[in-house]
Amino acid sequence: LTPFKTMKSAAVFSLLVASASAFSPANIPAFTYQQSALNSVPLANGAMSFDQVCREWRCKYTGDKSDSESLEAIAKVVDEYLPQIKAVSDGVTVNRLVCGSCLDFKLMTTVPLDDFGPWEEKEFAPEGEFLAKIKAIEGVSQVETQTITNVQI
Repeated sequence: LTPFKTMKSAAVFSLLVASASAFSPANIPAFTYQQSALNSVPLANGAMSFDQVCREWRCKYTGDKSDSESLEAIAKVVDEYLPQIKAVSDGVTVNRLVCGSCLDFKLMTTVPLDDFGPWEEKEFAPEGEFLAKIKAIEGVSQVETQTITNVQI
């Protein structure tokens, strides 16, 4: 092939590809599930979004999950602060997670996106008091926090 014919062939091929509907981007909505809030925040180039934010408080405990004194003490602190935690937002959900094999304890407080900013401004109260109490428990270590997005799908 001569350079002219090669360029002509490439141009024709480009035009065919550009005009072929099989090669055009499909007009598919970014979400395949119904969004639960009008103000959700997109992630991953629109492949997912979130409308709730979770504040996780976590630590390690000692002993067997069935009779751990440190886990029992953590449970008492949770009971003490649960009414305050549930008062953070009308839309709050609180989940407790315990792993018996890796000795993880997690308390996850999820609030609607609109309520997260005001809670953050209050330093996630009663987070400071709660964490101070569990840090004082013998056998508790690696007390940490994390803010993560959350959405039910």
